[in-house]
Amino acid sequence: MSSIVDKVSELTGSSKPKSSQLILVTGASGFVAAHVLNSLFKEGYKVRGTVRSEATANKVRKTHGHHLKGDDSRLTFAIVPDIAAPGAFDESVKGVDGVFHTASPFVMQVEDNVRDLLDPAVKGTTSILEAVEKNAPQVKRVVVTSSFAAIGDPMKGARPGYTYSEKDWNPVTYEEAKNGPGVIAYCASKTFAEQAAYDFVKEKKPNFDVATICPPMIYGPLEHGASLESLNTSSADIYRLMNGSSKEPGPTSIPCFADVRDVGEAHVKAYESKEGGRYFISTSTFSYPQVCEIIKKALPSHASKVPDCSTTEEVETFTIDNEHAQKALGIHFTSLEKTITDTVKSLAKLEQAAA
Repeated sequence: MSSIVDKVSELTGSSKPKSSQLILVTGASGFVAAHVLNSLFKEGYKVRGTVRSEATANKVRKTHGHHLKGDDSRLTFAIVPDIAAPGAFDESVKGVDGVFHTASPFVMQVEDNVRDLLDPAVKGTTSILEAVEKNAPQVKRVVVTSSFAAIGDPMKGARPGYTYSEKDWNPVTYEEAKNGPGVIAYCASKTFAEQAAYDFVKEKKPNFDVATICPPMIYGPLEHGASLESLNTSSADIYRLMNGSSKEPGPTSIPCFADVRDVGEAHVKAYESKEGGRYFISTSTFSYPQVCEIIKKALPSHASKVPDCSTTEEVETFTIDNEHAQKALGIHFTSLEKTITDTVKSLAKLEQAAA
């Protein structure tokens, strides 16, 4: 047993075994957060999740009840109605051993880019870091959920012949984000929030360092109390290809993907790694016509509703380099076929429940 504790201490900077460590997960009711919780419970950690209301906390308890095995202390909650409010996380960080910040808006159509996207993303990130610095000196690592939106340059489009990696940063400016379309503002919000995290550590020199997880489109089974009426953006992106609402696949807006289970695992591996840093979590590039072919194979009952792949031309796009994450975190990325198969089977179950 002592050797196990020593190993955990070496990796996380804590003298506690995993079963005694409490990890704060912000935005605990989200699509990604559900799988972050799964990975944490699998490794034996305890979780304190932040949610906006007690009703949301009850939904998360129901979703993850099978992990608790009668021990409700393994999952507790802190109510944080507004993550951008001053001192929003001051109380919730007290007593935790690590922090995973997954809470951030994922919307493209907003009324005010600054109010609805830029401020919530940046202030939410700096708020959690400030809270840790002031109230949780025992924390050695904060893991922040960023995005490929902070890596890729949306103005370059498909960018055939180019290879993206952790070394790339979206070059968007604040003025472009403030006045541009929603998609530019969203990408900027992730970019500025991630940069703010690294700037905070560089300038403040707190007791902790930062690791950031940068996935692109995230697909996979839904385990966060979802319904067809409230699908997260990426799940809705797949559902339209199996429910008959799309007559053609259309151009692939973000032609690279990650499995949500890999993203959840990456958060835990990044917390346990010796050093912080940036991790590009993505299996490969892909196209909507490829997805359509997988859906027809996985769900023959829906084949007649799947768009005709020949109506959308396959185009050459950039490639991705995920070698750093594979080596540093020991991640074995899930294939497109398995990811989409499990996604659509999960969506089909929601259809059955709705019927």
